[in-house]
Amino acid sequence: MSEHRDTVVLAYSGGLDTSCILVWLKEQGYSVIAFLANIGQKEDFDAARKKALALGAEKVYIQDVCKEFVEEFIWPAVQANALYEDRYLLGTALARPCIARRLVLIAKERGARYIAHGATGKGNDQVRFELSCYALCPSIKVIAPWRMPEFYQCFPGRRELMEYAQKHGIPVPVTPKAPWSMDENLMHISYEAGILENPKNRAPLDLYTKTCDPTTSSDIPDELEIEFENGVPVKVINTRNGVTHCSALELFVYLNDIAGKHGVGRIDIVENRFVGMKSRGIYETPAGTILYHAHLDIEAFTMDREVRKIKQGLSLKFSELVYNGFWYSPECEFLRHCIARSQQAVAGTVRVSVFKGQVYVLGRESPHSLYNEELVSMDVQGDYEPADATGFININALRLKEYHRLQSKVSTKQDE
Repeated sequence: MSEHRDTVVLAYSGGLDTSCILVWLKEQGYSVIAFLANIGQKEDFDAARKKALALGAEKVYIQDVCKEFVEEFIWPAVQANALYEDRYLLGTALARPCIARRLVLIAKERGARYIAHGATGKGNDQVRFELSCYALCPSIKVIAPWRMPEFYQCFPGRRELMEYAQKHGIPVPVTPKAPWSMDENLMHISYEAGILENPKNRAPLDLYTKTCDPTTSSDIPDELEIEFENGVPVKVINTRNGVTHCSALELFVYLNDIAGKHGVGRIDIVENRFVGMKSRGIYETPAGTILYHAHLDIEAFTMDREVRKIKQGLSLKFSELVYNGFWYSPECEFLRHCIARSQQAVAGTVRVSVFKGQVYVLGRESPHSLYNEELVSMDVQGDYEPADATGFININALRLKEYHRLQSKVSTKQDE
């Protein structure tokens, strides 16, 4: 074993990789502090603490970050209608800067110069963790074993990692029935790798853990009234049974339960990783899917058309920045402020039905509605003169007429 070098704070999950990394770091001479974030995943945290201490961790921090995850990371994404490549609701990408912030706080508290993680050298998470840590603490140093030849050359496959675990008494359960990797938080769960790497293969029916099979889910829909203020949900009422939730965390957990019960939030996609390769990911994002549809509706109802066009462009860039790991960049901070400003009038209630894998908008109302029933009615003229539409059409047709007139001339000359 090497001489004691320094203290490192390890982003610990309790799984095979980070358990082996913990032991390996100690072999390199580091004093290891393990940090496990409770961010809504199903985990036996007491068992994880005991395991890390048994493997030689000097101290184990387990901190509940669920509330701040919802209020400070998920809510800005809801306001933005954040969607990466038109489909991915960014569940993992939003969690990483939340975890990294606590990781850095612990490193500062303990005077540690190093942080370490178990993200692979091919994925996005290595970028997300490290960019966040460097932004929050420019002097921090990162140990990424899966990018270090002295580590990954010893473990070219899972078999070698398992042999190392057995040699060092690391109790890691083998689950051959789930040959894929999973990452869970309060917002979603992702599945990738293993048999899922062939994009042609259909996901096994027993893969999903947060949502029921839509085809066999409840035959009775749940109707919800979701109230928004400043583009953020502040209240949910189930009109079937009167169940009401107002706090951010309770509201979100409840929506997860309702959406999961009806099989809402499943996607199977091929996406473009920031590091330059395509990957196949399967995601379950129950509450996030309901809120995406509800917020989209109340925003369209209350926001000016031209403002919304600009905001959609901002949302597209915001989603890209979050996916790529730039949550703490100045440009992402700027976008969050702009998007938050756009949400000041996004208030009201949206009524939705959740049923058989779908979210159906049933109606909406708002004190800031820009909808004028009299103006748009086919039965009342209102403050609108139909004859004015003639000039509007003529002005807009001018460009089209000129374009096609000139195109006709060009075609005629080419035919001569």
